[in-house]
Amino acid sequence: MFEFLLLDLDDTILDFHKAEGIAIRKTFAHFGIDPTDAVVARYSIINKEHWARLERRELNREQVVVGRFAQLFHELGVAADATACARQYEHFLSQGHWFLPGAEEALAALSKKYRLFLVSNGTASVQKGRLDSSGIRKYFEKIFVSQEIGFNKPSIQYFDAVFAQIPGFDKSKAMIVGDSLGSDILGGIHAGIATCWVNPGHAPANPNIPADYEIERLAQLSALLEGL
Repeated sequence: MFEFLLLDLDDTILDFHKAEGIAIRKTFAHFGIDPTDAVVARYSIINKEHWARLERRELNREQVVVGRFAQLFHELGVAADATACARQYEHFLSQGHWFLPGAEEALAALSKKYRLFLVSNGTASVQKGRLDSSGIRKYFEKIFVSQEIGFNKPSIQYFDAVFAQIPGFDKSKAMIVGDSLGSDILGGIHAGIATCWVNPGHAPANPNIPADYEIERLAQLSALLEGL
């Protein structure tokens, strides 16, 4: 039934929360800011809000990348350089990787039966480092990072650009798999392809963004596809 699988990277394949926590603590320490649990937690909330605004086209990428730090520093009353901090954070974030449970094995198995494509809204330099260190490029026919495409998920322009670069692409045989309702699932709906929501925390569904399928982790995708 399905031939083309479009897979998200962060919190679908790689544990972004862990990578983010390690990188942000290193960054704050580098700039003389005490990386307490409260400060890191607040940054994480601000970061999610900024990326959600990007998905809604309220902000551009540069406003997200720098603005999240500017807002946090304003709240903390810290006179740090948000632009320099953003660059240092991306440097730390690009180093190393952590797989979600069973994700690497799932990619190996899926790549033998389906054509895999990576679709990510991440920053190009960050994703390059993480993909290189993880060794998973070999599983994907092509890798599409929004910063290089020029558009972000969930915009139809992003998906049109992706589809145009996949030889023999057929929407009826395609599925996007990712953890973000606002980015992956909504994008898939707008693009007219099947959607599978990776929902490890059993977050409540959004009736306005209905996914066709739902799994807890990527390791369950093969069984789902085989049962269709």
